[in-house]
Amino acid sequence: MTLRPFHLAFPVHDLAAARAFYAGVLGCPEGRSSHHWIDFDLFGHQIVAHLDPAAKPVAVSNPVDGHDVPVPHFGVVLTMDDWRALADRVAAAGIAFGIAPHVRFVGQPGEQATMFFHDPSGNALEFKAFADDVMLFAT
Repeated sequence: MTLRPFHLAFPVHDLAAARAFYAGVLGCPEGRSSHHWIDFDLFGHQIVAHLDPAAKPVAVSNPVDGHDVPVPHFGVVLTMDDWRALADRVAAAGIAFGIAPHVRFVGQPGEQATMFFHDPSGNALEFKAFADDVMLFAT
């Protein structure tokens, strides 16, 4: 089976701030848009920022490998090179990491590079990479 792009719609409180973050910081090409939403190409996947001026982030987390992982969150599994480039781009933009770029589960099944940060509306994002993609679903 060929992996198909996913689609995710999520709330943002300010479309201009979403555009600056997703297009400007993350480098996501912009697709269609209106006064109420913007499509972005997130590494080949379609995400849509929908305007909700009252949008507020959810403040829930679960412990994972010694860190408090925000829930909900979304992101993409990247190649290691793309992951490093994104980490550098986010850091250079002055975006605060909720969980700084690091490798978790070292020496265990599922060893992965990961990082978490939030968009301007408080949506949590995780980007990860594996030295070997076979580890994605390793138990």
